[in-house]
Amino acid sequence: MNIALIKAKEQLQAEDNTCVLYKEGRLYTSKARGVKPLLGVLAAEEDWQGASAADKVVGKAAAFLYVLLGVAEVYAGVVSEVALEVFQTYHIAVTYDVLVPAIRNRTDTGFCPMEEAVWHCQEPKEAVGLIQAKLVALQKEEKQK
Repeated sequence: MNIALIKAKEQLQAEDNTCVLYKEGRLYTSKARGVKPLLGVLAAEEDWQGASAADKVVGKAAAFLYVLLGVAEVYAGVVSEVALEVFQTYHIAVTYDVLVPAIRNRTDTGFCPMEEAVWHCQEPKEAVGLIQAKLVALQKEEKQK
C-alpha cells in the first residue's frame, strides 16, 4: 500500500468518513452514505485522475464511478465480487478487508438497489445513467410513503 492510499485509509477511519479521495495533498471526504458523494465529485469535474480512494463499502456502482474518476487505487472495507471484476477490468489496484458476493441493502432484505441497477451493465458511462435513474425512482418511492 503506497503512502497516498495509507493517508486516504487513515482519513476514512479517523474521521468516521464513508468515502475519501486523496491526491497530491488534496483531500476530499464525505460522511454521506451510498454513491451520492461519488456522483457529486464526478459532477464537479475536478481532476482526481491517479488519486487514491478509501471507501467503507464498494459495490459495482461505486466501482464504475471510481473508474470514471480515474483513480489509481482503492481501499474498501467491504467490496463485492462484481466490483472487484470492474477494478480488474480497468486495472485499478484494490485492497479490501472483506469480499462479499454482492452488497446487501441497508435492511439486509436483498441486494443494494445500486448494485442491482448496474448488475448487468458493462460500461461505466452507461452505469451513471442507471444509477441516476435508480436514485430518482428511490426518491419517488420515499415520497409516496
